[in-house]
Amino acid sequence: MDSSRRNFLVAGIGLPALASASRSASPQPQAPAKRASDIQFEYRTLGKTGLKVTAVAFGCMVTSDGSVVERGADLGITYFDTAHSYQQGNNERMVGAALKGKRNSITLSSKTHGLTRQDALNDLDASLKSLQTDHLDIWYLHAKSKPEEVTDDLIDAQQTARKAGKIRFAGVSTHAGQPVLIPWLAKNPNVDVILSAYNFTLEPGVTAALEQAAAAGKGVAVIKVMAGGFRSIKPGDPAYAKLKQDGGLLAALKWAMRNPKVVHTAVPSITDNDQLEENLTAMQKPFGPAEEKLLAERLELIRPLYCRTCGKCDGDCRQGLPVADMLRILTYADGYGQFPLARERFLELAPAHTSVKCADCRAARSSARTGSM
Repeated sequence: MDSSRRNFLVAGIGLPALASASRSASPQPQAPAKRASDIQFEYRTLGKTGLKVTAVAFGCMVTSDGSVVERGADLGITYFDTAHSYQQGNNERMVGAALKGKRNSITLSSKTHGLTRQDALNDLDASLKSLQTDHLDIWYLHAKSKPEEVTDDLIDAQQTARKAGKIRFAGVSTHAGQPVLIPWLAKNPNVDVILSAYNFTLEPGVTAALEQAAAAGKGVAVIKVMAGGFRSIKPGDPAYAKLKQDGGLLAALKWAMRNPKVVHTAVPSITDNDQLEENLTAMQKPFGPAEEKLLAERLELIRPLYCRTCGKCDGDCRQGLPVADMLRILTYADGYGQFPLARERFLELAPAHTSVKCADCRAARSSARTGSM
């Protein structure tokens, strides 16, 4: 791990809650609110599921205001994604309340972190209760990175739920390991939908894997499309103007959804109505040269800060920390301004990992360089 990324890791874990870095600190003129009639929606079919979904979906993970979710449905978004673990179950309750009465006009998905068949099924029952529905359209085994993590036990849980009418389609979500995991999922007849991290910073192998999955008839939905959002940078920082320039986040979203034959829907997280309206404009005009130039500049700026989940750092930490997971957690705090979410994900790690203090490691290295050890 290079020094800038190591410093980011060491400094980031203790960050206080940050304001959303994708919004300017100064007040902006309020544009008129959009109406459903103002938006030209693009619809795509989610693989062999036959589900018709909007090219831009609604990721509910960081949403706390149910009125934003409700407005997304009113405007015309048809796919909403949450998880049993988001906000300790409160996210599902909020989503359920917001979408009550709209259930028959939307596609709804949730996820389980359960590691055993029974734990997963318990999570599903809790999700259905919180979401005020008798079934999910898609139920994901969450955050898998290796084929061996998608166990027969968990696949059986999904098939049991399907037979009971509690889910329509089975899926797997992944943040890392896609070049190996996704081709394996593409060949698995029990997997209908793949929800994968995908953005302009990732290696070509991720695109190739998603192409293989789509060709096999799997539904392909993508997350982490904003590549971590923007770090919280003060106006005095020389990088401020570039990182805050208009269109950066929208360009990243348009990049992720640029090929409808590979990506059937992009699922950006949405916190407020401004973000909701901006994201919907991604369906109005395709990705072009201007966005490509903008992302090339941004890539250079975030290169030492954003984890590409390539796996090359596996085993590099002397204390055994899962480096990619740690950097993803830091992105929630530092890029999204969602410190509570970052803390939730951090506390889900093994006790041996949560007890590690990165600062101690840095101090040890400093002492070694000065010869005091």
